[in-house]
Amino acid sequence: MIARLQSELSTDLSTSIVDNGAPAVLRVAIDMPRPMLFDYLPPPGIAAGEVPLGARVRVPMGGRDCVGIVAEYGDRAAVRLDALKPIHALIDQHALLDEALLQLLRWTAGYYHHPLGEVIAAALPKALREGAAARPRVELWRLRTAAAPQAPATIESLRRAPQQRSLLALLAAEPNGLPAARIGAQRPNWRTPMRALVARGLVERVEVEASAGTEPPPQSALRAPHEGARPLELSAQQRLAVERIEQACGTFAAFVLQGATGSGKSEVYLQCAERALERGLGTLVLVPEIALTPQLVARFRERLRCEIAVLHSGLSDAERLAAWRAARAGSARIVLGTRSAVFAPIRRLGLIVVDEEHDSSYKQQDSGCRYSARDLSVARAQQAQVPVVLGSATPAFETLHNLECGRYHGLTLPRRADQPQSPRLALIDLRAHAATQGLSMPVIEAVRRHLAMRGQVLVFINRRGYAPTLLCTACGWIAPCRHCDARLTVHRANGELRCHHCGAIEALPPRCPRCGFTLKAVGQGTERIEETLRALFPQEALIRLDRDTAAGQLKLEALMESVRSGEARILVGTQIVTKGHHFPGISLVVVLNADQGLFSTDFRAAERLAQTIVQVAGRAGREHSRGEVLIQTEYPEHPLLQSLLEGGYEGFAQAGLRERAAARWPPFGRLALLRASASAATTAMDFLQAARAAAPEIGGVRLLGPVAAAMARRAGRFYAQLLLESHERGALHRLLDQWLPIVAGLPQARRVRFALDVDPLDIQ
Repeated sequence: MIARLQSELSTDLSTSIVDNGAPAVLRVAIDMPRPMLFDYLPPPGIAAGEVPLGARVRVPMGGRDCVGIVAEYGDRAAVRLDALKPIHALIDQHALLDEALLQLLRWTAGYYHHPLGEVIAAALPKALREGAAARPRVELWRLRTAAAPQAPATIESLRRAPQQRSLLALLAAEPNGLPAARIGAQRPNWRTPMRALVARGLVERVEVEASAGTEPPPQSALRAPHEGARPLELSAQQRLAVERIEQACGTFAAFVLQGATGSGKSEVYLQCAERALERGLGTLVLVPEIALTPQLVARFRERLRCEIAVLHSGLSDAERLAAWRAARAGSARIVLGTRSAVFAPIRRLGLIVVDEEHDSSYKQQDSGCRYSARDLSVARAQQAQVPVVLGSATPAFETLHNLECGRYHGLTLPRRADQPQSPRLALIDLRAHAATQGLSMPVIEAVRRHLAMRGQVLVFINRRGYAPTLLCTACGWIAPCRHCDARLTVHRANGELRCHHCGAIEALPPRCPRCGFTLKAVGQGTERIEETLRALFPQEALIRLDRDTAAGQLKLEALMESVRSGEARILVGTQIVTKGHHFPGISLVVVLNADQGLFSTDFRAAERLAQTIVQVAGRAGREHSRGEVLIQTEYPEHPLLQSLLEGGYEGFAQAGLRERAAARWPPFGRLALLRASASAATTAMDFLQAARAAAPEIGGVRLLGPVAAAMARRAGRFYAQLLLESHERGALHRLLDQWLPIVAGLPQARRVRFALDVDPLDIQ
C-alpha cells in the first residue's frame, strides 16, 4: 500500500509539472554507443527551462562524471522523478551549439541511425568534449583588493627591488588587470619578480574569459586579416557561374560546377566567397585531403581580407580548438577543412563549397558515424537556406543523377582560352608490347621523347612498396600476413614486409622459410618503378610521392615544390598526385595498373577507375603544349576504357548510369550495410543470421546475406556483412528504425562489434 501511494504521488507530481507547462527534466546526449538520451534533473537552484539547449553539462554516469550536451527538454521522465539524479554542473551559460547546428547533428544521427551523443562528440574538438571553456581564457594579473589603496606607498618602498617596483607600477595603472601576454611584451623576464609580489600578498593571478582587450593572438591554424590580392579576370563561363550562385544567395540551391582540371573552379569559389564576405556572411569550404588544404588556404589568404580558420585532423588539439572558437565567435568568417569541418560553427553562414565532391574521402568509413560530408553539406545548405557548390571534373554518379532529375543545377567550365587542348589518350596493349619491370617499350620511348623536349613526366601506379607479393619459385610459398587474409607487401628500401591492412611489419627474409630456396618479388609498386626509371634515366632528377615518402605536411610540400619548380623531371606517385595539385610542367602521364578496377566485385569500382584516370590525365599539358596520356592495359577492348577514349568521362558516366538503372543500384536504389566482426568467423555470421531473422517485414526492402567480407580476416578479427536493399529510401529507414533496437538487444550482439553503414561506398 505504501509503495502504491508513493507511485501515485510520483505520478501526481509529474502530472502537475506537465500542467504548469514547464519542463521537468533535461535530456542529455552523452558520448556513448547507446541511442537514447539520458534524463537528469536540473542543477540545484536552476529551473530546467533556464538551461539552454545546446549547452554542456557535467552529469553523473556510472560512478563518474561525463560531459554531455542538453539536447531536449522533457515534461516527464522515463522513471520516477525522485529516482533521477541532478546535473552536477552547468559548463556553458549560453548554448555551445546553436539551434541550426544542433538540428544538423540531430538530422545526421537520425539519417545514419547513430547515437546522437557520439555524433555530437565527433563534431567537437577534444578539449571541448573534456569541458574546456567555449571562449578562450587568458591569464590575468592584478593588484589584490586589499593592496590597492596602499599601492603608491608600496611602490615607493620597493626601491631596492626595481623589477618588482616596475611590475607593481604597471599593474597599479591598470585597475582591471593585465594579460600575461601584454606584461611579457613590456617587461621581459617578469615571472620571477611577479612571484615575489605574490609572496608579499600584493598581486594575484586569475583566469578570465577572453574579451576584445585580452584575446590571445591567433594560433597557427588561423590567419589575421590583410590586404587581399586583386581578383583574376573571369571568363564568360566563370562569370555566369558566379552570377548564378550569387543570385541564389539567401535561398537553397545546389550547383554542380563541372570543369576539367585547370578550368578555373577555384577562382569561382574565391569570387563567390568574396561576395559572401561583402554581405557579412560566412563561407564553409571542404576539401577531401589534408594535402590539399595548404594550397587552397594559401590562395584564399592571398585574396581575401579576413581571418581563415582551418580544421583538419593534422592539427594539434590547441590549434583545432583555436580554429573552432574563432569560427564560433565570428572572427574567422571562412572555415576551410576536411570532412569533419562540415560541423563547424559558422556565424551567418552564406555559402558552402565542396571541392572534388566525388572523392571517397568525404565518406567516414573506419569508425563512429559513417556519414558523408558531401551529403551533409547539401543537407546543411538546405536547412540554412544557402547555396552549395559541388565542384569536380568527374562528378559522382549520384551527383550526375541529381542533375538529370533537376534537383541540382549544372554549371560547366570549358577549358580556358589560354589552355591547350585536352590531352591525347592512348592505350598500350600489353599483349602486343611486353613490359620490363612494369614498363612497356612504347612507354619508355615516350618518356625519353618528352624528357628530350624538356617536359616533365608523371608515372602513376596506385600501389606503394616495391612489390605486392614475395614468392618462392621452388615451393610456391607466398609471404602471408599472420593477422589478415592478405599478402605482405615488399618494402625493399627498408628491408621489410608490410601489411597495408593491419600495419604488421616483418623483416624481409633472405630465403624461403619453408624450403630455403631463393625468393622473388612479384609485381610492381612505386619503389620498383622508381628503381627501374632511375636505371633507365640516371641523369634525370626523380622523386617518388606516396604515403611512405610524404610523411608529414612539410615533407609533402617540399616534394610538391620540387615538381612545380621543374627541378624534378620524373614523378612516380600514387593517388596523392591526383588530388588537385598544379604541376605546370608535366607533358606526359603514364597510367600503369589500370586493369585493377576493371573486374572488381564492387559495383563502384568502374566509376572510381574512370575518375582516377581522368583526374591523373588532367595533370598533363596544363601550361604546355597539348599533353599525352598513355594507359597500359591487357584489356584494351574493355568497354570502360573504350568509352573513356571515345566519349570522355561524360560518355562513360551516361553508359554507367544506364547500367546502374537496369540493376537498380545506387543512385536508383538505396543500400545499408550491417557489418560485424568477432574473434571467430562463426560468431560474426551467427549474429548476422540472428539479425536477419529478427528483421520486420517492410515492403520493398530486401535483405541479402549474410556473407563473409571480401577480406574475411583483418587484424586478427573475422568480418561479415548483411546488405539491405530498397528502391525507396523511406521504406529502408522505416525498417532500420524498427530493426536496430532489436539488433542491439540480441544475445549474440554482446559477442561481436557491429556497425551500420547507410549509403555505403564499399560493399565488398
